[in-house]
Amino acid sequence: MSKGPNDEGLIFETSEDVEVLPTFDALGLKEDLLRGVYAYGFERPSAVQQRAILPILKGRDVIVQSQSGTGKTCVFCLGALQSVDTSSREPQALFLSPTRELAEQSQKVCLALGDYLNVQVHVCIGGKRVSDDIHTFEAGVQIVSGTPGRVFHMIQQRHFSTRHIKMLVLDEADEMLNRGFKEQVYDIYRYLPPSTQVVLVSATMPHEVLEMTHKFMNNPFRVLVKRDELTLEGIKQFFVAVEREQWKFDTLCDLYDTLTITQAVIFCNTKQKVDWLTQKMRDANFTVASIHGDMPQKERDAIMQQFRSGSSRVLISTDLWGRGLDVQQVSLVICYDLPNNRELYIHRIGRSGRFGRKGVAINFVKNDDIRILRDIEQFYSTQIDEMPMNVADLI
Repeated sequence: MSKGPNDEGLIFETSEDVEVLPTFDALGLKEDLLRGVYAYGFERPSAVQQRAILPILKGRDVIVQSQSGTGKTCVFCLGALQSVDTSSREPQALFLSPTRELAEQSQKVCLALGDYLNVQVHVCIGGKRVSDDIHTFEAGVQIVSGTPGRVFHMIQQRHFSTRHIKMLVLDEADEMLNRGFKEQVYDIYRYLPPSTQVVLVSATMPHEVLEMTHKFMNNPFRVLVKRDELTLEGIKQFFVAVEREQWKFDTLCDLYDTLTITQAVIFCNTKQKVDWLTQKMRDANFTVASIHGDMPQKERDAIMQQFRSGSSRVLISTDLWGRGLDVQQVSLVICYDLPNNRELYIHRIGRSGRFGRKGVAINFVKNDDIRILRDIEQFYSTQIDEMPMNVADLI
């Protein structure tokens, strides 16, 4: 194991000696891809990019675990863009994500970085017309970013030929190999050529997921950030003690003016709660938007568009939104409900303060939640203090 701190204060553990590349130039990328990197606004690689991109370019199976907002999407997008042959119209790289929004985000990053490459990147997700997918595959596409259900459907129906796939990326791999998706991922994996390179990416890698990787990864190169390094630097975490569930609503209303200084995301544990809270806020004449997995895709797209553009400032969501979605302006996250497990906590508060930006997280805590809060504190060796009166000054 080679270990060493770096300039972002993270401790990295890698499974073998790792080359640390201080610049994008040092990666030996295709010239047009390098142009895309700089045009995208990247100046130098983040810590995880300095360590994980090269092994991917060398064709190794790689497991990348690092905190939210450190540029993991860029790691696998560059790997895929470097390896695809744009003169062929066959799919050569496949990214699988647990949510449609994440699949779209990976596609967008890939298209932006590959701007000078003439590369076709298709997003293959439920909620869109199957006929559109079929036309795109017929016209030719090199990189596919999708959710397992629709991707498997396209493969089974022989619209998506996997013969030339060289790389499979599982984004948010802990979720992809968890209940629900595991079977679908295996079904897809069985159709891929045996030589396919596999890249797993996540902010959290529970032990049972790492165990499972033996089945379909070959001597993977691991870049792992230690768990106690996972708490996000630059994010101040607070709690507000509320004795009863109904007091949470009044607390939120008191905070509303603070929320709209910036952009805020409020997390609830269920879709019903999201709908209920959204309605209750609107009844009290507060402007809020909401998003969860039962909404039609068109509606989800429109809401995300409004939120990204800043025309809606407060978004109420389930954990669907908790993973990987980057809206620059979010610097406040509120957990209306404490998450059901510790891993979700890091994904939620990782919405704010992404890649070195400042942020604030506020947790509403009922008496019987104190235990869970302390558990989260211990798990991430972090400190969650009582919210001060001047919280608006911290944002």
